[in-house]
Amino acid sequence: MANLLLTASLLMLLYAGGYWLTHAPLFPVKRIHIGGEVNKVTPVQLKYIAQNELTGTFFTLDINKTRAAFEKLPWVREVQVRRTWPDRLDIAVSEHVALARWGDSGLISTEARWFDAASDQPLPVLFGPAATEKEMVKMLLAARQQLAPIHLQPVRLWLSERKAWRMELDNGITLELGSGPVMERLGRFVLNWPKSLAKLPYHITYVDLRYPNGFAARMPDFKAPPVAGKKKL
Repeated sequence: MANLLLTASLLMLLYAGGYWLTHAPLFPVKRIHIGGEVNKVTPVQLKYIAQNELTGTFFTLDINKTRAAFEKLPWVREVQVRRTWPDRLDIAVSEHVALARWGDSGLISTEARWFDAASDQPLPVLFGPAATEKEMVKMLLAARQQLAPIHLQPVRLWLSERKAWRMELDNGITLELGSGPVMERLGRFVLNWPKSLAKLPYHITYVDLRYPNGFAARMPDFKAPPVAGKKKL
């Protein structure tokens, strides 16, 4: 019993000593190194987080809490935090890369992730139901590739609740693509744009591609020729 009590006392002393060492101000974090390719996050924002959100010693500083504090910044995608003996904290920051706007609320990254930030970049705008970000990004990228040979690009993309697609191009034309073989219909437009549509002497505002083997175009300034009257005998 005496040996057991002695062992327990020694363990308690060791635990207390270890706790005191790790929590004592003898091991403060003296240096914070912040790295990574950052273009949107400002040094002032990073400095503010480092000065106001990080608490604890080298041993007691909460890595997860530190990571979460930096990830609150709008453009921050991911943060990695590592202790470097004896007194340094290394923080690597990765930013979002904006691909499009999500309506009038936030941005969509190249990884199809929504994030809340402001940007003055001329980005395409996506309008769709909730949780369709990945689907819409996939469609946007495919449309860009499909339209590249005729030097046009999508500037607005809509997806309805019924999974019907509509697209506005940078020349002002709206394409009605519907649901089903959407890329096939877009390919039909790409094929016919330089051959016929672009050569018409009228301003085209809308092309409906939902027909099986053709399309319909809306041309506001088009005027049908007058119908010749019947010849009187």
